[in-house]
Amino acid sequence: MTMQYRDMGKTGFRISALGFGAMRLPSRKEGGLDAELSIAMLHRAFESGVNYVDTAHMYCGGESERIVGRALKGWRDRVRLSTKSPIWNMKSRDEFRKTFEEQLGKLDTDYVDFYHFHGLGEKAWQEKVLGLGLLDEMSRLRDEGLIRFTSFSFHDKPAVMKTIIDSGAFASVLCQYNVIDRSNEDMIAYAREQGLGVVAMGPVGGGRLGTPDGFVEKVVSGGRRTPEIALRFVLANPNVSCALSGMSAMEQVQENVAVASDPHALSPAEYRAVRELSESRKRLAELYCTGCAYCMPCPHGVNIPVCFESMIQHKVYGLTASAVGRYRSIGEEWNKGKRADACVECGECEARCPQKIPIRAQLKDVAAELGSRL
Repeated sequence: MTMQYRDMGKTGFRISALGFGAMRLPSRKEGGLDAELSIAMLHRAFESGVNYVDTAHMYCGGESERIVGRALKGWRDRVRLSTKSPIWNMKSRDEFRKTFEEQLGKLDTDYVDFYHFHGLGEKAWQEKVLGLGLLDEMSRLRDEGLIRFTSFSFHDKPAVMKTIIDSGAFASVLCQYNVIDRSNEDMIAYAREQGLGVVAMGPVGGGRLGTPDGFVEKVVSGGRRTPEIALRFVLANPNVSCALSGMSAMEQVQENVAVASDPHALSPAEYRAVRELSESRKRLAELYCTGCAYCMPCPHGVNIPVCFESMIQHKVYGLTASAVGRYRSIGEEWNKGKRADACVECGECEARCPQKIPIRAQLKDVAAELGSRL
């Protein structure tokens, strides 16, 4: 079998069904990236037909772009390069241009195929992209031949994605989509209808579905494991141009290439069965929380959405190891707040919850179930 390719919207590019996400490149035990192994993995992917690689300014402590740039030597004309602008802290157009030029230097290339506004949501769209006139700056980069296509990666509600798509400014979108998070499914179809290429990030749930756990294995025949089924589920969606997988080991490259080289992702019956299972688990998950965050902010600092997200992973999907890791991370710089045991039962959250979820009682369950596993 050979790598499968799909149209990247109206760009004229045919890109591989599997994209290499350079966010989780392997590290050395003594610290720092293992550049030799990382480049070997990228070359193995390219040799196997992968022709889309995605990185970003901040990945791997700022070193991912350098590694990708080194790996692209001898491959640049055959591989589509995607990277992202860290717009969240930008205060001026000049800063946007300066950052891009720095990235171009790290990548050691003359141009970027797909340049993204990174992590775009409603606030960043209004305050940074529109507020600072960054679309004009993107257009200048394109006019100068420094980028080929304007893109955005997305982390917000689906309705916000529609607003951004309807601006007509973009050739592709990168968004979350997997068997346990299908919230963007309708917008993925809409993006495709509007001529955008769609790259799905997190096909194995950011690693949550990366180990066998029995979640979907029982509805698919052939002894296939959960991570393979999860990737096949994403590839079975005809509106997805490419499934972007962050890979940190050579074995993952080989396994993912094998899946993306199979033209038969899932049979129609298997796809229906996985969707039905996904729907039933989603309904059960919503008994815990729908993720609207209207309960926030908690006056005592409890990170209620992440507490409940962790509990859903554990109780609904059986992803206990991932759930404990997610719960443990509460309080880190990138996941601020307090865990469930900080709840003093003031009840302010319940007064704001549109689903009338008994938040205080469920936080007690989270503290008991996950707190005991830390």
